[in-house]
Amino acid sequence: MERIKHDLRLSEIVSPFGVGAIVDMRGESLIAADTSWWDKKHSHEIHCERLLQRIGAGELREPPTHSGRVAKGTPSLLYWRFPEWRFCERCTKLSDRSGKDKGKWTNKCACGGILVPMRYIAICEKGSHTQDIPWFTWAHRGSDSGITDAVRFCRAYKELRFVRSAKSGEGLKSLRVECGSCKRSRSLSDLVAKSALGRDGLRCSGRQPWQDPTTAAVCDHALAAVQRGATGNYIAERLSALDIPEERPASVQLADKIRGHVYFDKLVSDNGGPQSDMVSEWIAAELNTTKDVVLAVAAQDGTDLDEPLMDLKDGEWAAFVKKLEQSGRDNSGSDFVVDGWDLSPRPDWPSTLTGRIDSIGQVRRVREVRALLGFRRHDGNAERIMADLGPDQRRKPVYPAIEMFGEGIFLRFNEAVLAEWERRPEVLARADALIGRRNATEWAHRLPTPEPRFIALHTIAHLLVRRLAYASGYASASLQERIYASSERPDRTAGVLIYTAAGDAQGTLGGLVRLGAPDKLVPLLLAALDDADVCSNDPVCIESDSQGSSSLNLSACHGCSLVSETSCESGNRLLDRQLVFGGRSVPGLLEGVLEEVRTSAA
Repeated sequence: MERIKHDLRLSEIVSPFGVGAIVDMRGESLIAADTSWWDKKHSHEIHCERLLQRIGAGELREPPTHSGRVAKGTPSLLYWRFPEWRFCERCTKLSDRSGKDKGKWTNKCACGGILVPMRYIAICEKGSHTQDIPWFTWAHRGSDSGITDAVRFCRAYKELRFVRSAKSGEGLKSLRVECGSCKRSRSLSDLVAKSALGRDGLRCSGRQPWQDPTTAAVCDHALAAVQRGATGNYIAERLSALDIPEERPASVQLADKIRGHVYFDKLVSDNGGPQSDMVSEWIAAELNTTKDVVLAVAAQDGTDLDEPLMDLKDGEWAAFVKKLEQSGRDNSGSDFVVDGWDLSPRPDWPSTLTGRIDSIGQVRRVREVRALLGFRRHDGNAERIMADLGPDQRRKPVYPAIEMFGEGIFLRFNEAVLAEWERRPEVLARADALIGRRNATEWAHRLPTPEPRFIALHTIAHLLVRRLAYASGYASASLQERIYASSERPDRTAGVLIYTAAGDAQGTLGGLVRLGAPDKLVPLLLAALDDADVCSNDPVCIESDSQGSSSLNLSACHGCSLVSETSCESGNRLLDRQLVFGGRSVPGLLEGVLEEVRTSAA
């Protein structure tokens, strides 16, 4: 087979056309092999310690080739033809063999017609394996009266054809696989019924198409016939991290001070005895904290064991807070440059808005590293297949990764106002509806916990992304969100980062960061709120408490709040306009902002 010079961008080789994905390219259907097949000499290593610590052992490597550097002598990525079974568009012959032209393998039939890949493949329902449907075997199976001895013992492998029969009506019944020798004919409608492949005796091979059949593991899960282009065939599992100076959150710094106190060993040795209360009060008074915090640190065991890995967002939040506290222009010249500005009240700005936002950061430069950890097939609860299936998959696996440089806008919300708002019973009851649905949905456990502050800040981020798409020069699909909203961690977070990062260029042109100046961002935020105040689907939308996939949205739809799914961390889920604007019985986080603006303008 001749080499195919593809035109995939670097970012597409990680997602959505990464390891294990089916790619349609120049009339052919291919599948990307795992990273053990990569030529490491031509695969640039990417360094991001924060991300590697989160993943564990392994390496991050950039794909060896992409459209930016395709040439005759360029190392190529290996792709397997999948599915192997194809039919000729001219003579309708069905085969898993390729033709030859002057001694070279080619995607043409012996009659000269182009070979077209079959539209259906087999997916393992729980093991995330995939394989060709053995069409010859399937065509000669079944439980109907057409199964005779001639059909059962037919060996005419070259007489199989894929035809359309107008006599059978429309749809899958009109698409049939026929054998020219035994005259057996079977429609594709028999293929897609539940457990159809299992009834025909077809079993999972326990491997991916590019793996050696001799090393396949036993898999007892059922097979399902699906269209090869179905979105559920490839569910990528990615992780990204901002390459920032790893700052230690305040709670971790306080825990270190408590452990270093001269009385801490005495507190640990007492182990909850009669002196614990007294000693913990001494330590708390000196370090300006509470007795409960001191006792919680002591309960961990009081030794200097390695700390558990902090969540990626904890370190990022601490780094942003440090930059904002410095205030003013950032002249550090690193890969993380943030100008911080306090949002001081002004006569022409609504106090209901400035009282809820503490500060704004203009992120002039940020480096993001995205890695593909693996993928699943058919179901979000299926087994995860690693991106590296080679001999080093446990000792030192290689993960496909890309680094991107971009710009952004960071909003830090007022923690005191947010905490007071989210304690209100009406707000908690509204959020509990989403929490219950998330817990009841099998695959939704990978989504963030939809506590009130997360839902509100997440919705605000979407509204701002939609407005920035008009003002920044970037399409909404080019903008990304990163939500820092958690009240359950020791260091509470309440912020939103909207940024853009390009995988094929060393930075961006400033169209987004210039809008992060307070005198430009506040009017944009007000315009974003005004855009979503009335949805084209109202009153149905604003009064709804069940929308979207698995009902994981409340008052949010495509007319007001949804953005490109590539821009959203949660796949356009966990959104609610009522927690932003307010409802009949629900106070919104930014309720009253638009009313104040309209009153002052009247």
